[in-house]
Amino acid sequence: MTPDPADPLRRLDDPEYPAMTMSQAAELLGVQAAFLRSLDSSGILRPHRSPGGHRRYSRRQLVLAARMRVLLDDGHPVASAEVIVGLQDELASARADLDRLRERTDGLDG
Repeated sequence: MTPDPADPLRRLDDPEYPAMTMSQAAELLGVQAAFLRSLDSSGILRPHRSPGGHRRYSRRQLVLAARMRVLLDDGHPVASAEVIVGLQDELASARADLDRLRERTDGLDG
């Protein structure tokens, strides 16, 4: 069955769609709203703002917040945690590139 493009619920599958309010996001992550506000004020997260100015979070932002929480709980300062997350993302991207290149070269050998 093909999804109906007019179906508003299809947006929930988009990892960038800001579907969660701050209180929902905080509850889901098991953190205080102040933690999410601190990630916003430090520039790590830039949540979407509703017309009324309320923060809205996407799934991708919640994943980042959860990753930051783990590093902060492990004792890393915010700046270090941000660098670690960035390096983890770069490494994952480089590994994906390497895998794609290996697939292409394996196809040339066969």
